[in-house]
Amino acid sequence: MPGLLRPEDLQMIASDAEMEELKRQQKISQSQKQQQRELREAFMSRKVAPEAVERINNAVRIAAQNGHHHLQVITFPSSYCSDGGRRINIADPEWPTTLTGFAEDAFEFYDEQLRPLGYKLRAEIISFPGGMPGEVALSLVW
Repeated sequence: MPGLLRPEDLQMIASDAEMEELKRQQKISQSQKQQQRELREAFMSRKVAPEAVERINNAVRIAAQNGHHHLQVITFPSSYCSDGGRRINIADPEWPTTLTGFAEDAFEFYDEQLRPLGYKLRAEIISFPGGMPGEVALSLVW
């Protein structure tokens, strides 16, 4: 017949459970950091697809049919901007110079292909976690 658990035994059980939970949380955190690194790398190396013109035409046509005059085309973390999104947040006219990776490539596509047709590109911070710039949205406006 087993004896009753002593308070020391219970403390050890609680300590072991706490340690396992900490290990689990650390593993989750490491996995999330790795995923964020991979997403950033993919964003930085991504280019505007060759079929972009067809996709844009379809998307703006549908938006216009629904009575819209703008279309959000890309969102990304403000940390991907060279200044953390500060220029976008204060509507500095030089905000395009802070774009990097896919956002920079998308802006170049806009500048070469869409601006001459009369489109405008609006950049704005769309979330403020903890009061700091979070996500950036780039939208085509017509």
